[in-house]
Amino acid sequence: MALDLSMPVLVVDDYKTMIRIIKNLLKQLGFEDVDEAADGQEALGKLKERNYGLVISDWNMEPMTGYELLQHVRSDEALNGIPFIMVTAEAKSENVVAAKKAGVSNYIVKPFNAQTLKGKIETVFQN
Repeated sequence: MALDLSMPVLVVDDYKTMIRIIKNLLKQLGFEDVDEAADGQEALGKLKERNYGLVISDWNMEPMTGYELLQHVRSDEALNGIPFIMVTAEAKSENVVAAKKAGVSNYIVKPFNAQTLKGKIETVFQN
């Protein structure tokens, strides 16, 4: 799958500042079409309304976590092919293993910069 900068990207985080940071980094990388959701529940609704090319989601959110969102996406036939990058402040190996088992495409530990994000996105689209 080739990287398409015009594809719609969904950023999911309950922290408005983090959404703004990720959206700015994506814009620096050339992505124009970036939507946002404040939690997994809202993201699931948006994913059913529109075909996103990439989801970048925080792990820790209420009421539905990014991990639960990932599980929903991977179990839904219409959504399970969407590349999904998990963002978290916790670098616990058990979290990384759980996310990998659940089908995450890649994993980013906060804090990160545009280069790191670019590398993670490129890796997802090279596979």
